[in-house]
Amino acid sequence: MWRGSRMEILKTKTIMTKSNQGNRWFGIDYHMNLYKGCPFGCIYCDSRCEAYHIENFDEVRIKENALEILEEELKSKGLKGVVSFGTLSDPYNPEEKELELTRNALKLIAKYKFGVSIDTKSDLILRDIDLLQEISEYNNVIIKISITTYDDELARKLEPNVITSTKRFQVLKILRQNNLYAGVLMTPVLPFLTDTEENITNMILKSKESDAKFIYTKMGMTLKTNQRDYYYKALDVLYPGLKEDYIAVYGSKHICNSLHYRHLMELYLKMCSENNILTDMDAIIEDYKKEIPQNEQMSLF
Repeated sequence: MWRGSRMEILKTKTIMTKSNQGNRWFGIDYHMNLYKGCPFGCIYCDSRCEAYHIENFDEVRIKENALEILEEELKSKGLKGVVSFGTLSDPYNPEEKELELTRNALKLIAKYKFGVSIDTKSDLILRDIDLLQEISEYNNVIIKISITTYDDELARKLEPNVITSTKRFQVLKILRQNNLYAGVLMTPVLPFLTDTEENITNMILKSKESDAKFIYTKMGMTLKTNQRDYYYKALDVLYPGLKEDYIAVYGSKHICNSLHYRHLMELYLKMCSENNILTDMDAIIEDYKKEIPQNEQMSLF
């Protein structure tokens, strides 16, 4: 079980940043990461990429006066849009249970009537159902539970400090039972490991059982600087010889789609359609954002 040591506090001037993707990534308007680093140990995590400048990624750090800065930024924004938690570091890491930075940030989101988008692998999100329900009364809420495989044994290898996939599907089901808009982020899909018909089929069936509103995937993974090195070292321990297969097929490519991409995408799209699970980004955005009552629409001023 992971235990945090004395935590480093980082100086910062800003907490929220405007989305540079034009609101096309799950309808997000602002990005926010209250924590820097993540202890979950997922061997494939692209937040290890050199471009994100997160040294000692497995160590969790917090930002000095983060909540005070966040409140000032929320006051100053004209657009009361959707604020994303967890794009680089899971907002529900083990330290959150004691520190409650994410919970207190959600209280501010509720106070200033912004929306929220959350990515997580943790069941600690269930603690905050009350605040997520409050926010959903007047703005948009979307929750993405990150699951790469239905197989708990495989998940323990790929994501050693995370709750099982079975528990994550249970978390999703509870969120949906509480009328929160939630689905599955099936990224990455790992070549030679999770890109099988069995895995994709069972991921969709278990998502359906959990009443997922959507499943989003790109049916592949990234392998960038630092991220690639960490992943290959992990493969050498877990699956000796598999690294050489990656090198032979993908070389130095940053985008590594499954060799079975076409077949698996067809299977995924067909099964999701049959089970009324959304897959298209625009459709997901339209679906969750239309749920705001018309008389509660936010002013731009």
